[in-house]
Amino acid sequence: MPLFDALVNGMTFLLNWLYQLTVKLDVANYGIAIILLTVLIKIVLYPLTAKQMHSMMTMQKLQPKVKEIQDKYKKKDPKKMQQAIMELYKEHQVNPMSGCLPLLVQMPILFALYKSLYNFPFVNQAHASFIWVPILSKADPYYLLPILAGITTYLQSKMTTSTTDPTQRMMLITMPLFIGWIASTLPAGLALYWVAFNLAGIVQQFFINRRFAVIEEGLVKSEGNRKNR
Repeated sequence: MPLFDALVNGMTFLLNWLYQLTVKLDVANYGIAIILLTVLIKIVLYPLTAKQMHSMMTMQKLQPKVKEIQDKYKKKDPKKMQQAIMELYKEHQVNPMSGCLPLLVQMPILFALYKSLYNFPFVNQAHASFIWVPILSKADPYYLLPILAGITTYLQSKMTTSTTDPTQRMMLITMPLFIGWIASTLPAGLALYWVAFNLAGIVQQFFINRRFAVIEEGLVKSEGNRKNR
């Protein structure tokens, strides 16, 4: 596919360009170049990610109301139950599908990075290692990056997942295990990208949670003042 090949070539060029930047900064290393690439992609995807995180948190807050609707209509009228839930989401300006958008956008990037790293034309092979990893185009022989990928996936998911929902609770456990297993079979550079992406996401989520808490506190105070009048 010409478009995908162009994306792979673009990823290779960008990684080598970022590597040259690390050379100029006197910290020549392809691992650092991958981290810089992650930060760059995270900045580009921030509007989508922020929207996704906001939607997930709002849906978590709405979970008790969703459960009320489910208990009321699940056995009597499943179609009406779905309609009522969608109306609730619409009322609070939440799109359940928005959570998938950043992942869908990121998938071509992940595939292109994998393809690029698989036969990467390193300018300097000596700089293709990263701390304990001998070469970033091969799987981590010590499985530390896959373990970190699983742990950081769990931590990020825990910040936005409702533990009262059995399905979300199951995904909170199974998804990190799946990501860790996948990362153990892929080039270490891709696992490093995933870990760095998750860490950046955790920092983002922390500040979004704080902003969301401030907004929620303001709404509660406004509602309290309105009732006291």
